[in-house]
Amino acid sequence: MSRKSKKRSVRDVLVALLMAISPLIAALGLTGTSATTASAASLTEVTNFGSNPGNLRMYVYKPDSAPARPAVLVAVHYCTGTGPTFYSNTEFARLADQHGFIVVYPDANVSGQCFDVSSPQALKHDGGSDPTSIAQMVRYTVQNMNADAGRVYVTGASSGAMTTNVMLGAYPDLFKAGAAFSGVPFGCFATTDGSGWNSDCATGKISKTPQEWGDLVRNAYPGYTGPRPRMQLWHGTEDDALYYANFGEEIKQWTNVLGVSQTPVFTDSPQSNWTRTRYGSAGAQAPVEANSFQGVGHSLPESGMAARAIAFFGLDGSGGTTTGPVRATGSGKCLDVPGFSQTNGTQTQIWDCNGGTNQPRSARRTAPPCPPQRSPSRTPTPVSSTSPSACATAQRWHGMWNSSEAPYPGSSGTTSDAEG
Repeated sequence: MSRKSKKRSVRDVLVALLMAISPLIAALGLTGTSATTASAASLTEVTNFGSNPGNLRMYVYKPDSAPARPAVLVAVHYCTGTGPTFYSNTEFARLADQHGFIVVYPDANVSGQCFDVSSPQALKHDGGSDPTSIAQMVRYTVQNMNADAGRVYVTGASSGAMTTNVMLGAYPDLFKAGAAFSGVPFGCFATTDGSGWNSDCATGKISKTPQEWGDLVRNAYPGYTGPRPRMQLWHGTEDDALYYANFGEEIKQWTNVLGVSQTPVFTDSPQSNWTRTRYGSAGAQAPVEANSFQGVGHSLPESGMAARAIAFFGLDGSGGTTTGPVRATGSGKCLDVPGFSQTNGTQTQIWDCNGGTNQPRSARRTAPPCPPQRSPSRTPTPVSSTSPSACATAQRWHGMWNSSEAPYPGSSGTTSDAEG
């Protein structure tokens, strides 16, 4: 059965469901200013970007502010939507104008306008169908628009959020991070009967252990041993299209994939109905961040949320991230970077890599020498940046130490670049 006929077979189900929630989907149009008036740049359709097994259409927005080597954001629409509609009615193009990244808008180009996140082909690396077409869009953009292959991200709403989960799971080699607004875990929507709709998943009836969810992701690209992309999750508790239970299953999956505890290290409430938890790090670019909204339905993202996703990616100028230890090669010490941030000026701690004696230094050549400090628990003592004990902190610039500065106390007397 062809891909188009498979989707037509569930057309009635999808249309009935999604037309019922169309007033909520309309909440996506919250920019206040049309993206087409933001700059002289415009949305452009790209053809012949690859073999395109999913028969998708590709639209690209490259703002006038784009630098010589811009980052890329893939923004994936919901069922019944289109690439141009997602461009016009969401905030990503305006944010691209502000921060200079390219936005790629895939278009499902099929009855019902949903993306394939169900077929066996969709759930394998370069297996075919829609995800392979989107991967080809990314490769085309990198190769033909001089984009930065090391800064490619994906986001989406509803069907686009499910696609975000699939792209991060099957293509960890292409993406650094994703943000899923009202989605389901990778593999949750899987079917083998040609149907594109999985009611058990949609209604939150599928539950697996973290290991089982993680194995689905790892099996999507057998043999892959590289870094895994970070994930930001968003969901409303009253979602009646893709039930809220899927939010908890996503958390189980991505904490397992990224090798961090399911117990959050940070919890706060940015507003009264919003609970935000972070896993693996308390920083703004944690391995996994989960955002829950009490009393909210299938209507995300709301105004301002796109900017939060952009900040999570580091596309707002706050920098990227690393998920491994950063080691100072000359001294053999390890750098403890809060939130794994690569942002210029981030305060760091220098430790023996086995967690023994702390060997801090100051990034300022004018600072006094730093005496060794014992910290068996490997928990640094908070200090004031203006106090003599400010030698317990050090500035990190572009991920490298300035070799003209004073050597680490207790080191060999030479200062080397840090590498990650």
